[in-house]
Amino acid sequence: MTVIEVIKSRKSCRTYSRQTLEPWKLTELRKFLASNREAPFGSRFRFHLLDFDELEISGLKTLTTYGVIQGARYFIVGAVEKGSKAMEDFGYGMERNILQATSMELGTCILGGTFKRSGFGDKINIRKDEVMPVISPIGYPRDKMSFTDRVFRLVAASDQRKPWEVLFYHDNGDPLSYDDPELEDYKTPLECVRLAPSASNKQPWRIVWAGDSKIFHFYLRRTPGYEKLIKEIKLQNIDMGIALCHFELSAKELGLKGIWSVYNLERRKENWEYIASWVGH
Repeated sequence: MTVIEVIKSRKSCRTYSRQTLEPWKLTELRKFLASNREAPFGSRFRFHLLDFDELEISGLKTLTTYGVIQGARYFIVGAVEKGSKAMEDFGYGMERNILQATSMELGTCILGGTFKRSGFGDKINIRKDEVMPVISPIGYPRDKMSFTDRVFRLVAASDQRKPWEVLFYHDNGDPLSYDDPELEDYKTPLECVRLAPSASNKQPWRIVWAGDSKIFHFYLRRTPGYEKLIKEIKLQNIDMGIALCHFELSAKELGLKGIWSVYNLERRKENWEYIASWVGH
């Protein structure tokens, strides 16, 4: 599958079969995690694939809200050095892992608040200058979705996405439309952002197209209280990293070149925080 096809097919999975991952898939995953070092803003992160064998399943229940995730044996766990834009960089890197797993027909589900960080941190020898923002189980989805999985998808309205007119804007503040002929090739990268996963499906990204250019300004429309849920972890900044990942990977697949830059831009609205800009060339 192409990256764009993978983005469109990705769904969160909370219920896993007991099928063991094939050795070649484990090897490929570990190679990808080890090579995944690219970060838009230069943060240093690392990822590991943890295997909780049968002897550790009982212990796993103390590390996660195990009623939420059922049947998972493997987890993608990572850490990032503390610093400016660390959350965005980690979200970007983790989503690359998620898309790689999806391309291998494996299920994943990014967890931000339903696991014990100290327990997983011990497994990867986390340092004092690092934080562990999110993790993800990984494995083969069970054929039949569990009741818990159905409830979570219903409560979060996981299959629903906000319309273009809510998420994307012209520089003058007018909403962007998918049918706007001036957007041309950037329609698909914007749509890939719209399809991105986010904590509680809040979809906090807002993007402003800078007129007759290939510049797109990314803003975070923060949900009040979210930044205080977990000490040192800002879930919606992680969401922004996921959005940056979808935009960049889909743009590059279409041959649209560009870089991420950070300008000295003010908030466009009271609760819009400027994150970064895609500068196409």
